[in-house]
Amino acid sequence: MSTPLLSDPELTIALATLPEWSRDGAAITRTVQAASFLAGIETVRKVAVAAEAADHHPDIDIRWRTLRFTLSTHSEGGLTSLDTAMAHTIDDIVG
Repeated sequence: MSTPLLSDPELTIALATLPEWSRDGAAITRTVQAASFLAGIETVRKVAVAAEAADHHPDIDIRWRTLRFTLSTHSEGGLTSLDTAMAHTIDDIVG
């Protein structure tokens, strides 16, 4: 089932509710600093569980304590409501 791409005005409104996220082309990204390497891995584990439940998975880059989450709906070629919903979920997990 297809999820429509967000228009630029829709994305602007959505990003206003996601202040830690920024647009990077056809994706949105957020970088998080964890307290320790193990705390970062635990955050990634929690995000992975939520992503599996939503069947929508972020790209995750782990560099010691720095985590970078990137969201895009690859099957649609850009940003959809699935991405902004997962961004909110990640924000809830990160705190």
